[in-house]
Amino acid sequence: MTKIKLCGMSRPCDIRAANALLPDYIGFVFAPKSRRYVSPEKAAELKRILDPGIRAAGVFVDEKPQVIEALVSRGVIDAVQLHGREDEDYIQDLRRRLGNTRILQAFSIRSERDAKRAEESSADLILADSPGGGTGEVFDWGMLRKVARPYFLAGGLNPDNAGDAVNALAPYGVDVSSGIETDGQKDWKKMEKFVLAVRRADARRQGE
Repeated sequence: MTKIKLCGMSRPCDIRAANALLPDYIGFVFAPKSRRYVSPEKAAELKRILDPGIRAAGVFVDEKPQVIEALVSRGVIDAVQLHGREDEDYIQDLRRRLGNTRILQAFSIRSERDAKRAEESSADLILADSPGGGTGEVFDWGMLRKVARPYFLAGGLNPDNAGDAVNALAPYGVDVSSGIETDGQKDWKKMEKFVLAVRRADARRQGE
C-alpha cells in the first residue's frame, strides 16, 4: 500500500482531521522561512493529540543536528525530513545521533541526473520534489522512471492527480501540503479526498 504523508500541520483541527483519516505520516515544518512553520513547543502540543499510529516527521532546512536530536529525544518527531543542502557527512552525523530514527532526504528533480543523485543518497528514504519545493507545481514524472529504490513523490500533488501518480509510478509514498489547502490552511475535505484517491488507486492496482 502506498504510504501517505500529509505535511504542514499547524493547528489542532489539522491533527483531528489526520486522526480521522489515519495517514502513515504527518509533517511539522521547522523551517522558519516557511509560512507553515511551527515552533518546537507548538509541535509538541500537536503531537500530544496525534493518534499514536501516525508518525510525525520533522521537516528541516540546514538545521543544526543537535536541534533535530533534541526534538527526536523529546518524542516530538518520529522521523526526519531534510530539505536543504545537507550532504553525506551531515546525514552520517545525524544517523549517529538518532540511531534507528528514519531519515528522509528531499531532492528537487530538474533532470534525470537529479534523480540519479537522489538514488545515491544514504538516507533511509528519498523524496522527489518539484524544483524549489512547496510550489504546488508538478514536475515531469518521467524523470523518475530509472529510479530503482523506494521514494516518496511530492510536488503539485492534489486530490485530482494523486490516483494518477499512484497508477503511473507506484511510489513508496506520496507527500502533499499545498494540494490539501484552501486559502493557505489545511482543508479537511481536500485531505479526505486525497487520502481516498490514493487508497482507491491502491485497491484498483491490487485487483488487477
